[in-house]
Amino acid sequence: MTEFLNNYPILTLVTFLPLVGAFVILFMKNEVNIRWTALLFTVVDFIVSLPLVCYFNTATHKMQFVERYSWIPSWNISYYMGIDGISVLFVFLTALLGWICILASWKAIEKKVKEFMIVILVMQTAMIGVFCALDFFLFYLFWEAMLIPMYLIIGVWGGERRIYSAVKFFLYTLAGSVLLLVGIIVLYFAGGNTFDILSLMNQNYSFTVQFWVFLAFFVAFAIKVPMFPFHTWLPDAHVEAPTAGSIILAGILLKMGTYGFLRFAMPMLPEATHYFTMPILLLSLVAIIYGGYLALAQEDLKKLVAYSSVSHMGFVTLGLFVYNTTGIEGGILQMLNHGISTSALFLCVGVIYERTHTRKISAYGGLAKVAPVYTTFFAIFMLSSLAIPGTNSFIGELLIIVGAFGYNKVIAGVAVLGAGLGAAYLLGMYKRVALGEITNEHLKEVWDLDAREIIAMVALVVFVVWIGLYPKPFLNVMHASTEHLLKQITVTPPQ
Repeated sequence: MTEFLNNYPILTLVTFLPLVGAFVILFMKNEVNIRWTALLFTVVDFIVSLPLVCYFNTATHKMQFVERYSWIPSWNISYYMGIDGISVLFVFLTALLGWICILASWKAIEKKVKEFMIVILVMQTAMIGVFCALDFFLFYLFWEAMLIPMYLIIGVWGGERRIYSAVKFFLYTLAGSVLLLVGIIVLYFAGGNTFDILSLMNQNYSFTVQFWVFLAFFVAFAIKVPMFPFHTWLPDAHVEAPTAGSIILAGILLKMGTYGFLRFAMPMLPEATHYFTMPILLLSLVAIIYGGYLALAQEDLKKLVAYSSVSHMGFVTLGLFVYNTTGIEGGILQMLNHGISTSALFLCVGVIYERTHTRKISAYGGLAKVAPVYTTFFAIFMLSSLAIPGTNSFIGELLIIVGAFGYNKVIAGVAVLGAGLGAAYLLGMYKRVALGEITNEHLKEVWDLDAREIIAMVALVVFVVWIGLYPKPFLNVMHASTEHLLKQITVTPPQ
């Protein structure tokens, strides 16, 4: 089976199947049929992605399921696709969240349903393509292809301040994309006139080239993460975006930044990476503490979860830049965990918003009395985000903190304080929303989850529990690639 998959263009199929679905929907008119067609294509795409994980060879760091065809020979551009132990996890996560986004939008999106489903499917293709591309030109096309669909999701189907939030998102990410393009062009000429990502990893660049390219890459990827102080677009985008938009943002788009560090900045520019390590670690600590305090002060459910993302992604960047296997594997696992847990929290916020049309925490209280199934799922995802033992995020945060202690005990100690802040804002939020007596009479009319919503939440609970109790399969997948990455970035830092 593995040999068959290596000779079959499965990455092309996984990447472009949603785009085929968007093309099919283009000729449809009935909204019910459009929803079912979008769901069908995303479910099939998820099923097709399963062999990538099931038959992935964990013993090697080399790219697998490789597809390569000459595209623009005069510029040495190829259609070059492949995945390793890092990218395979995020192809799978993207495919998983695709059909969950469709289910989350089933009733929430009432206007321009056809256009919305097309945009979601186009976005799916672009996101999977980013994780599969091994040619920088192809990667950049996918990277830029995400910009317009996300802008439309926020700007057309968002809340009252959707235009402001969409423009802010667009300007931030466009600025990062321009710097990314500049860095790619510099590497193209410095690396022998090629866009081959694996070839560019094996070049020896002068420190001057590494310094300036790393700065360009850093800003581009830091905006996507988002790292402090590039984070201000995120709360606005999350609050105004529809539920599916928030799931995509939290689950996938934020991972593009940390993936960029792992795939490009660290292995291609090792000297510059070491040179900038301490500033990045300090910014990560600021994000952990600052994001936690801001989340603690929020009265809007969505803003609270959005600021918690700033804090949680601070843990991820901390793990990646401590340069040991434990920390990096913890960071990668936490990227996956955050995509599951925070997407689930945004799904929970969207579900209750559909019923109450408010996100004010003060408008709730006693919700467990009228929606016990909903509040049970909400509790599971809240505890997961809190990193309680037995949940997925516990394993990721534990590995990050252990790795950080191996690098610098003071840095690790400050990070632990951030974990304490998480307990304060998440437990406080849950208490005010779900527990106690019903303080708002309108809540007595709230109905519990339906089958569609339960299916979406159960799919995420499976991974919360699975990774929490048995993370070994996920760590095995990334281990060889992590070890290879450490070899690539093991250099003597410049004096």
